[in-house]
Amino acid sequence: MFHQPKGFSEEEARMLADRLAQWPDQFLQTLAHEELGLSEERLPKPTFAPTTGTLSTALGALPPILPFFFLEGSSALIASATVSILAHFAVGAAKSLVTARTWWKSGLEMTVVAILVASIAYAAGVLLKLPV
Repeated sequence: MFHQPKGFSEEEARMLADRLAQWPDQFLQTLAHEELGLSEERLPKPTFAPTTGTLSTALGALPPILPFFFLEGSSALIASATVSILAHFAVGAAKSLVTARTWWKSGLEMTVVAILVASIAYAAGVLLKLPV
């Protein structure tokens, strides 16, 4: 019971829990606040996650496309692949700011995964005989 460490006896804590259980919404709100430190004031706005997700996806998709505005054919494809690899490495390295990993390991991991995914997608296109 989370009321006992606050100075309530076991009987008082049980009585408070029973009283809160009569109002499920209030009970859930109290549990979220006491156990997880959550409150309605600290929760993000419902539009924040989809908005930031949309913007970051759009920004992330832009660098690989840019070479095709200025170049054609193989040179555009090589430039796009190079930009994509460098961008994946940069994002992976930046990820190390919130993890305990070194920047180069994190960047390398993200780069290897990106190359693997791109290779699988390319192979699927070849097997399905999709135009390049």
